[in-house]
Amino acid sequence: MLIFISYFVCWFIGTAIAAVPGKSHLELGVLPPTCERIECPIYDRIASGKDYEIRRYSSAVWMSTSPINGTSFVDATRTGFLRLFGYISGNNSYHKKIEMTAPVMTEVKPSNGPFCNSSFVVSFSVRKANQQDPPPAESMHLQRWGKTYVAVRRFGGFVSDMNVGKEAEALSASLNGTEWLDAIKKSHAGENTTLYAVVQYNSPFEFLGRVNEIWLMFFDQKDQSLTAA
Repeated sequence: MLIFISYFVCWFIGTAIAAVPGKSHLELGVLPPTCERIECPIYDRIASGKDYEIRRYSSAVWMSTSPINGTSFVDATRTGFLRLFGYISGNNSYHKKIEMTAPVMTEVKPSNGPFCNSSFVVSFSVRKANQQDPPPAESMHLQRWGKTYVAVRRFGGFVSDMNVGKEAEALSASLNGTEWLDAIKKSHAGENTTLYAVVQYNSPFEFLGRVNEIWLMFFDQKDQSLTAA
């Protein structure tokens, strides 16, 4: 329980801290140190290029909040984290405490205009031990990923409302002219704006060695995509 409280305090207070400068790009191809301490989803690295890599997640499971509408990524992530922290602390139908995992993923569906709300869904990875029967909870839903591909850009420092869009654009730019960008466009055909995810591996009180990622999810037309249980 002390671990839960410590992590909670770090996230709740730390997300209010202004962004601290960090490397705009970090080395890909190695697991973040956080994943040596707590459980992270397993993936296969199937390709890489300048400033990006392509992963395949075959069986990731996420517990996710209902959509949070707003203009601030930081505020929405804090709100979603508090809901998920309550969930793993026992505020679920089984009244069961669940170990923390990494990363915290915030899916972002951008607005169509500068003064419109975006939609944010915040998720924790579900531990393997809990994946068969994760406790349900009000205003939460389960995402079971089939074979899902992810284009990834990694960056350091703190994530802020100022740098989220910049890092997402940098990932798109690095994919220009590749087969992967074509696959992403096909997967998101018909959408007004492209959904992407911001993934954070560290407590906000870890000032050095921070690891964050931008994800663009896509799928092979023959494969199952993201599904809600």
